[in-house]
Parts: sequence; structure tokens; C-alpha cells
Amino acid sequence: MTLSEVGPVLLADLQAPVRDRLLHVEDELRRMIEADLPLINDVNQHLLRMRGKMFRPTLVLLADEATGSVGESADTLAAVLELIHLATLVHDDSVDHSVLRRGMPTINAMFSHQVSVIMGDFLYSRAVVELVRIGDLDALRVIGRVTNDMTVGEMRQLLAHDPLAFSEAQYDLLIRAKTASLISGACEVGALSAPPAERQALARFGDLMGRAFQITDDLLDYTADESTTGKPSGLDLREHKVTLPLIHALPLLHPAERQQVERLMADEAPQEGEIGAVIAAVTAAGGLDYARERAQQLVLEAEAELDVLPATPAREMLRACLAYVLDRRR
Repeated sequence: MTLSEVGPVLLADLQAPVRDRLLHVEDELRRMIEADLPLINDVNQHLLRMRGKMFRPTLVLLADEATGSVGESADTLAAVLELIHLATLVHDDSVDHSVLRRGMPTINAMFSHQVSVIMGDFLYSRAVVELVRIGDLDALRVIGRVTNDMTVGEMRQLLAHDPLAFSEAQYDLLIRAKTASLISGACEVGALSAPPAERQALARFGDLMGRAFQITDDLLDYTADESTTGKPSGLDLREHKVTLPLIHALPLLHPAERQQVERLMADEAPQEGEIGAVIAAVTAAGGLDYARERAQQLVLEAEAELDVLPATPAREMLRACLAYVLDRRR
């Protein structure tokens, strides 16, 4: 089967073959974040309610089953990956002063900025404690590299003082560090004991899919409403973040449209009308179409990496993950 033969995919479809294992991953995640301090437990309960869809743990388990490489420890490693993902979300929301995440109050909004920063650190440290307990140096190397890459990505974003000078090359470096590194790490961790060719192919598969994942996410900010994404539409523009649709469109905008963008970026609290006007201009200039084409090309490159794996149902589920990434509204 090829990607073109894969129809619309729900995340539940991807998770069905590993559903029982994902339940164990959730148990492992709860075990890892337990603490004696009431405040930490209160925050953890809120975190578990606003937890994501377990896409990254799903990738760990599917990579494991596609290569038959890790076995029992894969469930624990999948929980560690989700723990790190949670930590990045907590810190991101704190840095961005976000008040909503998946339609629920963020940790910094519900508790405080200080609690949010410390809780992110707590989650990272719990991940390290668990990796040491497992004693798998190879897994520690991969996850250590991933967390470092994500931190460097955050610094890259902070250093982008002039958002309208942000290039496509800089954007690509940013999304590889902030998003693709963790997805690539999830795929690689699931194949730690696989033959080198399979492990490396899955790492590349995850990197390419992760970049497509972020581009699609950035597209949703232009096209979806809050009921779809769990956060207000146009949030990136509201926070003066320049993503691929705008990067491509900027040189093609008329002078008056360019001035609209400049005014929005200079406005600390842009209004809905300003945001809507910029979205319309970017759309008319082909920014959304270009970003979709980039995501589709990355997905095709990712699909080719699967050829090295043996033909198994798990490999086809990894292929289906690519279709899911391109249609993130489902």
C-alpha cells in the first residue's frame, strides 16, 4: 500500500493496534509524576486532563512493533517521551503567556507563571530519573539530544528580533528543533535495537514527518477555528510569530498589504479585523498553498524511508500516520 491509497485517518485508527499498550503507557505516566507535595499533585491532575492525544507514544509503540526491537521497555520509554512533550508545552505556554491549551486553562493561567516554570523543570527531571532507573544509555543519548535540540530551538525563536526578516531557512531550522526532533526521537527510541539501517530510516522518517506536522499546525492557525484547535484562530499572528505561509507570502504582497502586516506586528494587541486582513492577504498571495505543498513533499520523502522496513501491519500504520499528519482536523 502507498500513501495515495490511504484514505482519511483518525488518530483512533492509528492507536487501535496498540490500544492496550497505550493504557499501560498512561499508567506509567501517572506513576512517573506522582509526588508527595500536594501542589505538584494538583498541577499534575490538571496536566493529565489537558494531556495531548498521545501521538508521540503511539509512534514509539508502532516503531517498536515495526522493528521488533525494544519490547517491554518501549512502553516506559513511550511514557518518558510524553512526559518530555508535556514539559515542553508547559514551558512554551509560560514563555508565550498563553492562557488556553486545547480549550483548557494553561498551568500559568490556572496557577502562576512561577509554578509553570517549576513544573516544567519537575517533568523534565522526572524523565531523567526514569531513564536512569531503566539504565538504557542508548535511550538516554537519544532523548538527551532531543531535549537539547528543543531548548536550542526555543533560543532560536527568542533571537528572532525582527519577525519580518525571518527566512524560510531559519523557519526550517526552528521547526526541526522544536517539533521534529521529538517526533524523530520517538520513532528512533522505538527502534533502538533494530538493525542500524532501520533505526536510522525511522529517525529520518520522524524528522520529515515532524516538519510536516508543524507546517500543518501552522496552517491550521490560518484556517481553523478554536473548536478545532483548542486555541484561538490567528494566535500565531496575535503573538507576532511568523510561520511558513507568511514567510512565503511576504515578498508577494502589495505595499499596502505589507504595511498591514507591519502594523499588526507593531501592535501589542492586534484586533480581529487586523488579523483577518493579514490572513486574507496571505491566502490570496498563495502562502497557504505553498505551505501545503511543502508539507506534502516532506510526507512523500518520509514515506520513502519506510521501504527499508519489513512489510508488516505496523509499518502500514506508520504510513497511515503520514495521512493523519496531513489532515490534522480529524
